[in-house]
Amino acid sequence: MSARTHKPHEVVERALALSRADGCVVIADEHSTANLRWAGNALTTNGVTRGRTLTVIATVDGQEGTASGVVSRSAVTAEELEPLVRAAEAAARGAGPAEDAQPLVDGVPASPDFTDAPAETSSAVFADFAPALGEAFARARAGGRELYGFANHELVSTYVGTSTGLRLRHDQPTGTLELNAKSPDRTRSAWAGRSTRDFKDVDPGALDAELAVRLGWAERRVELPAGRYETLLPPTAVADLLIYQLWSGSGRDAAEGRTVFSRPGGGTRVGDRLTELPLSLRSDPNEPGLECAPFVVAHSSGGDQSVFDNGLPVRPTEWVDEGVLRSLTTTRHSAGLTGLPVAPAPGNLILDGGRDRSLEDMVADTERGLLLTCLWYIREVDPATLLLTGLTRDGVYLVENGEVAGQVNNFRFNESPVDLLGRAVEAGRTEKTLPREWSDWFTRAAMPALRIPDFNMSSVSQGV
Repeated sequence: MSARTHKPHEVVERALALSRADGCVVIADEHSTANLRWAGNALTTNGVTRGRTLTVIATVDGQEGTASGVVSRSAVTAEELEPLVRAAEAAARGAGPAEDAQPLVDGVPASPDFTDAPAETSSAVFADFAPALGEAFARARAGGRELYGFANHELVSTYVGTSTGLRLRHDQPTGTLELNAKSPDRTRSAWAGRSTRDFKDVDPGALDAELAVRLGWAERRVELPAGRYETLLPPTAVADLLIYQLWSGSGRDAAEGRTVFSRPGGGTRVGDRLTELPLSLRSDPNEPGLECAPFVVAHSSGGDQSVFDNGLPVRPTEWVDEGVLRSLTTTRHSAGLTGLPVAPAPGNLILDGGRDRSLEDMVADTERGLLLTCLWYIREVDPATLLLTGLTRDGVYLVENGEVAGQVNNFRFNESPVDLLGRAVEAGRTEKTLPREWSDWFTRAAMPALRIPDFNMSSVSQGV
């Protein structure tokens, strides 16, 4: 008999009851996905999947400190549950004292729906979207465009139980839509993406219309050399850069002198002004439309994440407040080491404080510059400055006298998001966006477009 025939909360309770360790955390992730894929203006595949992953974290107290052992497995049968618990305990006994050891979290009120059945998605999530997509196919076919892409919806119900009495549950819907339009000869391509919770707020027809305009822009080709250009970064590109900045915002690493947020001579740059614009970078688990887990869910320890912090409440956090660096990510352990406040890494990121202007408004005010579509293949070059490199993709456009004059070649760029914030001269309206590079890991973002007067296009790329 599969353990999946038991309700997730029952599996959590049984695993906790089986534990012989000094402390135990059990995480059950019940996940279901529904997806559509299409190519050449026609659906190609669709499907629904379901599964469960069980993570057992055992802690064992010793004379030299507390050790932890973590084992995660999928499709655990009822007969395999006790061996899984014993494996976590054996891993803890075989490990040395955990540097991040803290007392397991307690005192957090139980989720009222902890014993409820998990939420599940199905193909019904596309009930309105699929017909609208079919209409977009027809318009694209009539307009000489080919549409490619996919829509994916995932719903994860996470149950966290601990030997200290925590019983927490969170349902996380995650939807992504990516749409590519290509000319029939495949020489022109344009991309658009959206993040959504339920596919009720995405319009494939509107996206196709946007892509049709971009393919029209690409009919005129202009070759430009590498160099520094005034550049308009759309929200998706800003999200990709600032998510990497968030991931690099470890309070401990900064305090130990290893990152762009380290203060010369010691300490961190918390309190330093990063930009003259009144921009605020923040996370809030209750942000409308971008809701995420209001408590820590840590399947492993590493960086600024600790299995000992499971269940710790996640509060709204201002990383940058009106241009000033206010917070860096910490666990309870690293907060104690650095003297910084406890600030768990969140599941969303919002940059606001710009002007109420659209990207189109910003284009109209551009005398000569570049308009990007998105970034990809982003990699770190230098952690001390957070210098990143990557490529532009699916459309870089030349703007002259407030109008798009044509498509230019792609580039490799070299830039630091921290430096970009400092050099930005304009931010537009904040809107929900899908980061293209990190869409497999981080989808809940809201960003404005940014105007950078001297974005560094370090070399020409032959990519499309």
